[in-house]
Amino acid sequence: MEQTLVIIKPSAIHRGLIGDIITRFQRKGLIITGMKMMQLDETILREHYAHLVDRPFFPSLLESMMATPVIVMCIEGKDAVEVVRLMTGATNGRKALPGTIRGDFSMSGQENIIHASDSVENGQIELARFFKPEEIFNYRPSNIRFFYAPDEMN
Repeated sequence: MEQTLVIIKPSAIHRGLIGDIITRFQRKGLIITGMKMMQLDETILREHYAHLVDRPFFPSLLESMMATPVIVMCIEGKDAVEVVRLMTGATNGRKALPGTIRGDFSMSGQENIIHASDSVENGQIELARFFKPEEIFNYRPSNIRFFYAPDEMN
């Protein structure tokens, strides 16, 4: 099974959407194998958003991402990166399809509720950035057989 990072951003925290977002992943059949609340600082955000540091909107992004603590999660499942990205929707909430997390809860490109890793490789890098190895657990919920066929649980 594949793992990916999800960050529930301050815009979702302020709006009381934590439970709604987590419930969507669980109802889909994804497994939360790590979760914690943490306050992000400029150092970790500069590393996480290194590709955006030189963009004019970066100071606003920093302020937004440090407005409250965030929830970081390790989510696991078959094709987890692709599944989570599809559930998340387009980066700009105004362009995200209804039924996606951003499509249902966001009207912004920046205040877009959630971050999800964009590849398996980046998922591994990002998980290592936010979690110690002992903070990610290897378990299978007892109802997993009702979400996956036996040959899909590898």
